[in-house]
Amino acid sequence: MKKVIIALLLLNISLLAYEVENISVKFTAFKTYAKKGVNATFDDVAYQKVSADTIVKMLTNSHVDINTAHVNSGNKARDAKLVTSFFNIQGVKHIKAKIIDVREKMLIVEIQMNKTTLNIPMLYTVSDSSVLANGTIDLADFMMIPSLKSINKACYDLHQGKTWQDVDISFEMDYK
Repeated sequence: MKKVIIALLLLNISLLAYEVENISVKFTAFKTYAKKGVNATFDDVAYQKVSADTIVKMLTNSHVDINTAHVNSGNKARDAKLVTSFFNIQGVKHIKAKIIDVREKMLIVEIQMNKTTLNIPMLYTVSDSSVLANGTIDLADFMMIPSLKSINKACYDLHQGKTWQDVDISFEMDYK
């Protein structure tokens, strides 16, 4: 009888546990005065496996380390320019992010980029198997204007002389 009770308890614990399976990090940068979006993902996102008994606890314990050398916009030439003419200009090899607060419909995400750490609000939704969050950063807040000027110069004709300093950010976290 003890074995049956222990098995049922373990089954209940495993049924109540939420575990992160995958995280994808995306951004949309903007070019031209028409503010055309350029979408990209980071293909090298390290995250610690998190398991918790509630989605809120799972989110609160989540953090990532993004390798900026692995940008994927679907255009290899553009990806190379993003790395060499944007991230490498100021030596930004990694972006770190962690969720520090979970509120109703809003996450507070601590983002560290270019030796600057800011708390960024992100709206989020939860489905049966994933969390999707969206927010916006201003590159000036992270002291990234030299990189912004560099990418604008490198892509001047394609951007028609205008590269915006606000960047939409998002992540999708799949869990089971």
